[in-house]
Amino acid sequence: MSDVSFNFDDLTPKERYKLLIGTVIPRPIALVTTRSLSGQANAGAFSFFNVLTHDPAVVAMGIEYKPDGTPKDTARNILDTGEFTVHIADYALVDQMEICSIKFAPEIDELDVAGLDTAPGDTVHSPRILAAPAALECTLLQSIPVSPARVIVLGQVKKLFLRESLLDPETMYIDQQAFDAIGRLGGFLYARQRDQFERVTPTPNAFFAAID
Repeated sequence: MSDVSFNFDDLTPKERYKLLIGTVIPRPIALVTTRSLSGQANAGAFSFFNVLTHDPAVVAMGIEYKPDGTPKDTARNILDTGEFTVHIADYALVDQMEICSIKFAPEIDELDVAGLDTAPGDTVHSPRILAAPAALECTLLQSIPVSPARVIVLGQVKKLFLRESLLDPETMYIDQQAFDAIGRLGGFLYARQRDQFERVTPTPNAFFAAID
């Protein structure tokens, strides 16, 4: 079996992008709502996203700027207000999530176009999408400009909303099958999180006992 390798310093940004999105899979999708300083609601979907730590609870999101070098509405609103809400999209939300990914003008409310009902934020001013199985209200912890055209946003989770039917309150176990979250693959491909298997990492003693 042979390998092919790439020196990223020798690649164009597009080549690096294609290799990364086809390799780092599946990626969770952040359906993010924000409000501008004037109060305009905005929603956008981002797959350069994940949770980094639980103590404190921190999520990270990479946001590319517009071709002219100005921040996208989501990035501008987060940097201006220090607030945002991340929704985890399930399969039932795919069509609305895709509408929120369209590059509308700043004055267009994607939530309204997508027909998504919302509730006011509890700890933040950004709206919460009621149809989402989970929502994380976040405040800006740190922004890291990695280039003139990209910024990484670190958000501290202040409150989690979770569909009640997904949770076992005694064990705090979330039903992953019923959640039916989607993930991003390469190109235009997505994945559903229903093809699952379980592996339990053994203790060192159990591992060595098993191979003796």
